[in-house]
Amino acid sequence: MTTHSNDAPRLRVVEAAAFERPVTFRFPFRFGAASVAAAPQAFVRVVVEDAQGRRATGWAAEMMMPRWFDKSPDLSVADNIDQLRRALRLGLDALLGAGSATAFGLHASAAPGHAAACAAQGMGGLIASFGMALPDRAVLDALCRLHGVPAVAALRANLPGLDTSLTPDLAGFDMAAFLAARPAPDRIALRHTVGLGDALTVEEIETPLGDGLPQSLDQVIGTCAPRYFKLKLSGDPAADTERLIRIAAVLDARAPGWQATLDGNEQYPGPDPLADLLDRIAAHPALAGLRAGLLFVEQPMARAVTLGTDVSALAARVALEIDESDADLTSFPQARALGYTGVSSKSCKGVYRALLNAARVAQGNATGARLFLSAEDLTVQPGLALQQDLVLAAVTGNTHVERNGHHFVAGMGPAPEAEQTRFAQAHPDLYTVRAGQTRLRIDGGMIALTSTLAAPGLGCALAPDAGALAPLKEGPAA
Repeated sequence: MTTHSNDAPRLRVVEAAAFERPVTFRFPFRFGAASVAAAPQAFVRVVVEDAQGRRATGWAAEMMMPRWFDKSPDLSVADNIDQLRRALRLGLDALLGAGSATAFGLHASAAPGHAAACAAQGMGGLIASFGMALPDRAVLDALCRLHGVPAVAALRANLPGLDTSLTPDLAGFDMAAFLAARPAPDRIALRHTVGLGDALTVEEIETPLGDGLPQSLDQVIGTCAPRYFKLKLSGDPAADTERLIRIAAVLDARAPGWQATLDGNEQYPGPDPLADLLDRIAAHPALAGLRAGLLFVEQPMARAVTLGTDVSALAARVALEIDESDADLTSFPQARALGYTGVSSKSCKGVYRALLNAARVAQGNATGARLFLSAEDLTVQPGLALQQDLVLAAVTGNTHVERNGHHFVAGMGPAPEAEQTRFAQAHPDLYTVRAGQTRLRIDGGMIALTSTLAAPGLGCALAPDAGALAPLKEGPAA
């Protein structure tokens, strides 16, 4: 039975703690103008108490990736990571001070003040989103564990009390029916990211790692057999066309029927250069496969100009999506007015934003708007973070999800052996163990979801080894 948002269980956050774990990549990941070789993973633990005095512990995890949330050249990698740490502390403090409410009510009460506190310290909307996203997910995880149900069941019954109080454009929308229809597929397709610095063939590998994992694009196809790909762009139409031609040659030969998204990562200075790229793609015979399988272009222009630039003419040629410009719940409606029809779902931006944007997609498409929400990945790591993100990808109705974290880190990386073993044993459909590492299992380009979606909690009934985590570091004063 679906719970009305006003009848959802009320909670208060009584304890909160934050930790981190260093993660080193197998090789640097390049997106936009940035190249990142290592970053810490943040972990959050909260204890909630309901009106009957029952308590439960919830967890969340996410990479603190530099050079994406704030791309200012004046900030160092350390500055970027410290911003995320500060936002996370502010987010936990906001929920601790939010009193008693539904899980979503706690978010709705805390989020505006949290965003203002982050802004007062010079931190933008994406950083503020990160600071609330992990605490919110930990509370949702605790709620599910308290009731002994998987997240899909909790959402279908609206145990979090999701409503339209933060999204007036959804007034009158049947949220209960939307949530009751949340899907729970048994698997989802992998969309493999091809970074700007990635080797396309084994011959291009400059430093073979010899770790038994695929390195080049052709090796990934041979090992994982994906049929969906995300291709990074540099912002230079001529250079991007040449690289796309080289990528297409590999995909045409090894992944017939492939489909792809293009990710500008804010690198295109305006609509005209992107139109130039589309012209080149349309004209080149070697890119027929890309033309046939191109799904959408993600965040082509800088966030500073995106929500002030009309792209309707471009949108008539290809579907366009915002990602970095999705700073808060007002962003997608603003982007729609300019010609964008898509918005990304990322765990680092918040589970409630993704669900509310999915509701907007459903509302718009009911009137023929042809909107979409895609599932994207900011180097999400196997373990707790991966499983929570897979739940979000599934319940928002996605049939494929960008996955790249497993490609840049060997298995669960520095997680203790006992922790890795627990996850592998609890989720044998999702993981495989090789060379002492619990690694994401990908069979025929597909990722199994059955055990993840069935687990009591937000994708997982397990917890990381807190004794092996370091306390979240103190950053410099703002």
